[in-house]
Amino acid sequence: MQQFIGRTRELRILDDVLESVRDAEGGEKPGKCLLIRGRRRVGKSSLVEEFLQRGQHPYVFFTASGASAEIELDALSDEVSRSSLPRRDLFTEEPPANWNAALRLLADALPDHSPSVVVIDEVPYLMDRVDAFEGMLQRAWDRLLCRKPVLLLLVGSDLSMMEALNSYERPFHQRGTELVLGPLNPADIGRMLSLEPPAAIDAALVTGGLPLICQEWRPGASVREFLTGALNNPTSALLVSAERSLAAEFPPRAMSREVLRAIGSGERSFTNIARAAGGIAHTTLSRAAELLVEKRVVAAELPISLHPSKERRYRVADPYLRFWLTFIEPHMAEIERMRGDLTLERIKRQWSSWRGRAVEPLVRESLARLLPDGALPTTPAVGGYWTRSNDVEIDLVGADRAPIAKSLHFLGSVKWLESSPFDRHDLAALQRHRALLTEEAVPLVAVSRSGFDCAGLDATYGPGELLEAWAD
Repeated sequence: MQQFIGRTRELRILDDVLESVRDAEGGEKPGKCLLIRGRRRVGKSSLVEEFLQRGQHPYVFFTASGASAEIELDALSDEVSRSSLPRRDLFTEEPPANWNAALRLLADALPDHSPSVVVIDEVPYLMDRVDAFEGMLQRAWDRLLCRKPVLLLLVGSDLSMMEALNSYERPFHQRGTELVLGPLNPADIGRMLSLEPPAAIDAALVTGGLPLICQEWRPGASVREFLTGALNNPTSALLVSAERSLAAEFPPRAMSREVLRAIGSGERSFTNIARAAGGIAHTTLSRAAELLVEKRVVAAELPISLHPSKERRYRVADPYLRFWLTFIEPHMAEIERMRGDLTLERIKRQWSSWRGRAVEPLVRESLARLLPDGALPTTPAVGGYWTRSNDVEIDLVGADRAPIAKSLHFLGSVKWLESSPFDRHDLAALQRHRALLTEEAVPLVAVSRSGFDCAGLDATYGPGELLEAWAD
């Protein structure tokens, strides 16, 4: 099925864990728990649903909604009573009065001598709304659930809370293993949409690899063709996904939203973000930025160099959200009055400069996955370098560690234009910046969308090589 392109690895992991439950039947504790986390709308629930449908095992799939503890308890009872668990009638005969009783009854409803699956989706809602939920879950798991041949899948979109669930000194610590589900990667997107490497990378920057948005992209269509259709469809996932995700994590009037808009508009330094967010106090900005970073919505980065630096910069971590904050949200009113053509022309005018900056994190991550190769060694840290005044700015810095390196592995530049190759002028600029950063003859690297027209580089990479880094 189209939405599961690129999920082969994750389905295999789920199959392997369930197989380990089957192999442990008859043992004292055959049960296994897997904690699945990933940002909203990356397809966690769909992945689990596909896994369940492929199998032949009884299961229950419960999704918390963020309601009160009592309403959630009623919803769980209803879901179990309609499930394929062999003793689901227990919840109908005598509905549990509290969550402790519900977890005990759930264990009784599971088969004793054959595998089953229990899915609790959006676990962070229960952690937030049900008093002592983690402790109750830990006791139920240790005393009852793990003694059944069950695979317990705990799924959540709040990354920080899902990490906390399994962290040291929390009740459920080390009870489950973790599976992080990311968006579809550029290679997945290229296969799914029948796109050549340059176009696949463009699609990755627009969709962020979110399956619901990728499904709206007609195979072989250009960015402009996709946007033409999406901007004229008020229910398009491109338009509504970001707002729904943000509304679930941040109240509409929260200061975090204002700070996120400022960063999304292109501001990267603390001072400029404060100004763009309406001149807010630095203490308020610090709290908002910390929350955004904690939620993995924003990345806070320091330059990589041989000396310490305090020049922290912020960027929106998700490519799709970055696109949406730049081009969609500020102009939603004209899109809603069916003037998406105006939005499209604005995107066309700003596309080249926006894409040139947006592609840099993807290039860095691709190189980190690709190396070592024949030209460059294994490089534990790939980032960038900048000064406060930006008189020196280097797109790519490979080093032994970050942000304060002991040794630099390479320096590089990204040129991502339609028909302008990396040339001798670009090389000369990179050489000048290297001389300002270090006296050593650190290897020079270039990444270009349109090829290379100079000699003197130690390594070069184009769209095809970048996509190879993501191949299964």
